Amino acid sequence: MKVLVIGANGQVGKHVIDKLIDNNHEAIAMIRNTDQIPYFEERGASTVIADLEKDFKHAFYGVDAVIFAAGSGPHTSADKTIMIDQEGAIKSMKIAENFGIKRFVMLSSMAANRPEIGPETLRHYLYAKGRADAYLRGTTLDYTIVRPGGLTNDKGTGNIKINEHLNEFGSIPREDVAQVLVQTLQSPQTVKQSYDLVSGSTKIDQAL
Repeated sequence: MKVLVIGANGQVGKHVIDKLIDNNHEAIAMIRNTDQIPYFEERGASTVIADLEKDFKHAFYGVDAVIFAAGSGPHTSADKTIMIDQEGAIKSMKIAENFGIKRFVMLSSMAANRPEIGPETLRHYLYAKGRADAYLRGTTLDYTIVRPGGLTNDKGTGNIKINEHLNEFGSIPREDVAQVLVQTLQSPQTVKQSYDLVSGSTKIDQAL
């Protein structure tokens, strides 16, 4: 499967590229700067230069699926967060629909569907993620929304806890999040589903 990774140069995005290649997919890293090209080409991925704040539909040519892993980060201004995490994501969905690309996997955030319970400092980020997720549910796309808990740089364990709603705010290594995002591509039962995700005791391929 030819998979476009939006936000490929992010911390989760880099893991997604590696996991796609490990699972015999053709990975296309959407990046903003030419100096990022060697990193991905050395790993066997192709690249496309595009910017979520501009016209980026050229990145979708010939693509079978999209993994949206871009994020402005919780510490950026509300305006920037809305521009990337909300409007950039929604534009990506519209382009995918226009190109006839059906499969769309969204990296969201735990509490994006209930931002009122999140920390005050993260509210703008959670609201933006939540609005993008809500828009995605109303599209014709075969979507999967993954809402991980706190992200760590620990080595992945391959063990998770995943459900439509979890009443715990745990954490999870970015590597495991990336594996879940990639695994959903080959798990038809995850289509039109939304999940909370933290570290747990169930193997990823069993959980999905």
